[in-house]
Amino acid sequence: RGQKGNMMSDHENRPSHSECLDIIVPCYNEEDVVEQFCVNLLEVCHSLDDLQFRVLFVDDGSTDATLDVLNRLATQNERMSVYSLSRNFGHQIALTAGLDHASGDAAIMMDCDMQHPPSLIPRMVEQWRQGFNIVSAVRKQTDEVSQFKRLSSRLFYWLLNHLSRVEIKPGAADFVLLSKRAYTALQGMPERHRFIRGMVSWIGFRRTYIEYVAHARAAGNSKYTLWRMLGFASDAIFSFSAEPIRAIGRLGIAVVLAGTLYLIAELARVLIVGDAVRGWPSLVAAVVILGGLQLFAISISGEYLARIFEEIKQRPLYLLKQAPPQDD
Repeated sequence: RGQKGNMMSDHENRPSHSECLDIIVPCYNEEDVVEQFCVNLLEVCHSLDDLQFRVLFVDDGSTDATLDVLNRLATQNERMSVYSLSRNFGHQIALTAGLDHASGDAAIMMDCDMQHPPSLIPRMVEQWRQGFNIVSAVRKQTDEVSQFKRLSSRLFYWLLNHLSRVEIKPGAADFVLLSKRAYTALQGMPERHRFIRGMVSWIGFRRTYIEYVAHARAAGNSKYTLWRMLGFASDAIFSFSAEPIRAIGRLGIAVVLAGTLYLIAELARVLIVGDAVRGWPSLVAAVVILGGLQLFAISISGEYLARIFEEIKQRPLYLLKQAPPQDD
């Protein structure tokens, strides 16, 4: 499917009067905000002239009443479809499930916490109509976000862009419009540890950016805890860069050279001064430091091996417990 998508000509991405936009919305414990989001989204989508639309909600194993609310909304509007994962597989997998069921001429991925404003959709569609395959919304700022999160986000993008050959624009998250050519390419990428904004950058194609201000969540709390953020960052780095393991090799060479110079210096001191007892503390320190470096190197290597282990099992990325009747 990925190869077929890459062979599409550019004119196939430009909509005609009968073309359709798929909007993919992952949800996890969002019962307090999802109905308000739907009202705003439908109001914006109905204002789009000459463009049909579908809304694909993906419930990521919610433990509250989110799925019940989505099912009720779907019965009231035939443009809405609800997919429910068998458990919580994570935000990136929920987005992937939505992409797998997309069939429109373009697809938009967005969250339902109102931090991705539906009012931005017409501008994204306009850029798509001008021939862009990827239209990314970029946060200029986020209201009511902690200083720690701002600094950690900047550090994350700086580190990733320095370690990886794929450049990711800071603030360009998963709020993005993809032409059929672009999301078909993503459908052909089956890796388990997914960092979709990196995958979107990797596929290339013609891209543009739209800036916006992300407002505070309309309700509820962020599902990205510190540990989830760290896991997300590690997936991003280890999925798009082999630089950490190369850095260990360079560090090992530097340590060997430093150890060799230290050994030469100690031998010279023994031969000149004749002191064979002193130096024991430095020997112990060298052993401890080298032991720590070895453990660190093993852990980095283990991260890559663990991902290989997950890939070769070839398990499905997710399981559905509910799908629209036409997809059963």
